[in-house]
This record gives sequence, structure tokens and C-alpha cells, in this order.
Amino acid sequence: MGKNCAIIVAAGKGTRMNTGVNKQFISLRNKPILYYTLQAFQNNSSIDEIVLVLAKNEIEYCKKSILDKYKISKIKKVVEGGSTRRDSVINGLLAAEGSDIVLIHDGARPFVNNRIIEDGIKYANKYSACACGVEPKDTIKIKTKEGFSLNTPKRDTLFSVQTPQCFKYDLIVNAHKMALQDGIEVTDDTMIVESYNHKVYLYEGSYNNIKITTPEDLVIGEGILDMI
Repeated sequence: MGKNCAIIVAAGKGTRMNTGVNKQFISLRNKPILYYTLQAFQNNSSIDEIVLVLAKNEIEYCKKSILDKYKISKIKKVVEGGSTRRDSVINGLLAAEGSDIVLIHDGARPFVNNRIIEDGIKYANKYSACACGVEPKDTIKIKTKEGFSLNTPKRDTLFSVQTPQCFKYDLIVNAHKMALQDGIEVTDDTMIVESYNHKVYLYEGSYNNIKITTPEDLVIGEGILDMI
């Protein structure tokens, strides 16, 4: 069996939350959002190690208030994030050297479940690259620059991507290195491997697997906690 490593990216500032605190550390039912995210991977028997990527000035705080307090024992390394999400992911990947499968996950996406994690590992082993997500509930329009509707794609062809995005380690780390060398700008890890003509398998996520970004999401998050 290969080594499976979760890379939790939690170095973002979360400006849309309108608080002075990084969104990962905002409390949800008296525990930080990041606690729930880490605990999901800590409790999954297929995850061997966790690499946590944090802003430099939050590393010590996180170690004391979450990692030590809640005994997150699978942490392999805590590394400093970069100036962009991509830089943070690269730092996490370098710290995960020796892994066979890596699962790159948002720190502010606390409701990932065992089935999503297990499926991510399974499909990464089978297809080398995969990502979970859901079919959009709303009708999606393509809009012109002038603000008019251009066309309406069929909803069953659309996919709202979530995390984790899961890869064979060598594939994703080499793709990131080539993208840096080639000056390719991307906003998503699946786009990195797609840029080098590698297919990404899309599998079923969950409508509960939300990313907490705005104050309204905190209310939704409390509701999800009541259900699970």
C-alpha cells in the first residue's frame, strides 16, 4: 500500500468574512473551523500523514490552539504559505515528498466526509488525477461583457468543483514545476495537470462539503453540524 498524505491549505486571509481573524480560526460551535477539517483527515484510516500550510504569523497560534489542544497526531509538517494559493500548494507538496497519493484540501472546507476521502484515494490511484464536486442546483448562464445572456449550458454537463483534489504525487508536483517554468497562471490544481493534457476524473462530492467564505456560510455550517 502506498502512502496517502492530505495537504491542508489554510494560509488564505478570507477577506470576505469581514473579521480580523483568518476564517480558518473562526469558531463554529465553539471549535475553530480548521479543527473540523483536520479532524476529518485525522480520523480517516487511509490517511497516513497531514501537511498543514499556514500563514507564517499563525503557525505558533495554530499549534497551541488546535494541533496540541486537540491532539492532531498525523501532522507530518507545518509549513509556511506563499504569496498565492499556488505558492502555498507547492510548499505543501514539497513537504509531502515521499507520498504516493496527495489530497489537496481547503482548510475552510470542514465537512468533507470519509466517503469523499476514500473515493479520492481510489480514483487518484486509478486515473492519477481526480476531484470531487456536485452538479449545480441553479441554471447557469454564459454572460457577455455587455451583461447579456449568451447561452445556457445543459446543467448535466456542468460540475461545481470542490476539494479534495487528489493526485499521484509525481504527476502533480512535476506539473506544478513545469507550470512555474512555463509561466502558466492557474487558479486550481486540476487546471495544472489539464494544462499538460492529463485528464481529471470527476467524482461525486456532497452539497454539505461547502467552503466557508462569508458570514452566511457560518449559519449554514451550524445547520450542517446539526445534521451530521
